[in-house]
Amino acid sequence: MTVHDAISGVKGFSVAGVCAGLKGTAALDFALMVSDRPCAAAGVFTTNLAKAAPVLLDRETLADHAGAIRAVAINTKCANACTGEAGLANARVMAKLTADALKVAPEAVLVMSTGVIGTHLPMEKIARGVELASGALGQDWAAAARAIMTTDTRPKSASVTAQAAGGTFTIAGIAKGAGMIAPNMATMLSTVVTDAALPPEALDAALRAAVGTTFNRVVVDGDMSTNDTVLLLANGASGFEPDVTAFTNALREVCDSLARQIARDGEGATKFVQVEIIGAPNDNAAHQIAHTIATSPLVKTALYGGDANWGRIIAAAGRAGVPVDPSRMTLWVHGPDSTAPLCLFSAGLPADYSEEEATAIMKGAEIAIALDCAAGSGGATIYTCDLSHDYVSINGHYRS
Repeated sequence: MTVHDAISGVKGFSVAGVCAGLKGTAALDFALMVSDRPCAAAGVFTTNLAKAAPVLLDRETLADHAGAIRAVAINTKCANACTGEAGLANARVMAKLTADALKVAPEAVLVMSTGVIGTHLPMEKIARGVELASGALGQDWAAAARAIMTTDTRPKSASVTAQAAGGTFTIAGIAKGAGMIAPNMATMLSTVVTDAALPPEALDAALRAAVGTTFNRVVVDGDMSTNDTVLLLANGASGFEPDVTAFTNALREVCDSLARQIARDGEGATKFVQVEIIGAPNDNAAHQIAHTIATSPLVKTALYGGDANWGRIIAAAGRAGVPVDPSRMTLWVHGPDSTAPLCLFSAGLPADYSEEEATAIMKGAEIAIALDCAAGSGGATIYTCDLSHDYVSINGHYRS
């Protein structure tokens, strides 16, 4: 099964990415994804208690109409979060504007927003975005992916065509995310579509299983957004209903590609980093240790500087709140070629390693950290990045 970054199309779906003037520049800033027939749909949302209006509306819509979704409309620049009843009303208007343009019911439209918290949607520009996007629907998935970017430096998309017993189906998705990324749901915005035929219940189970080991394993800065959403739409245009396991495996491949792209494009990032924990008391404990390492400012700045400061990694693991014994730990690092990991720490002591070799690995653009806790059979992997000067610059002036 080969995952492609580019999307050539999915049966029954059309998309558009347009400039509605939301960003005040000529940049694309409004996207629309439309099915030519009703879709079964599922969603996974932020666990942040401060949920944005589009999150509240989409949860409500999916609870009552998960078998009849036709479109997803996405705006940038404004998160429509912490905007009260007026914000929720604007989200409903955004859905209705889209529904009217497509001649479908308002409850057949899901909406997503990203941008600054606490600002209200500029409804004239939203209306303009709907007008332009509904008139430009086609197969320009690259434009749709660019139109949902905020501080992202590049669009993120992935697709796979999979074969299962009895037929073939395609899954494709776009995502945005670079900062305010922390695992505990989706950690960004993403819409994934498929021409497979599956009921909402099966889609929901598949999405949760795929998200659990992909989007929920990305961390850039440890901050969780108010708007995090992953939506999955299935229109059945292929005429094929795959085995749920086969579908989930293919969905996981698409989500994993998007998750890796998000980590690689972390705000100010210069390195892609994979943190793998094995031998933890259980999987949850492994995730807790990996997350503590991946969000440690000391670890992340050492990664940025190319410094093989393994002591910071062991210290982070030791404060993760998991009962492990450092005297039993073994720590390795390696680059993209995983055939020659370098042991830095073992049995409570520094290993006999080449500092020059360790530094060379840490200065690379891709780094893998592997820690064996020798405390059980639990394991987890997290995708992250380094912490550079640019991250502070980007976030120090985000609203301006």
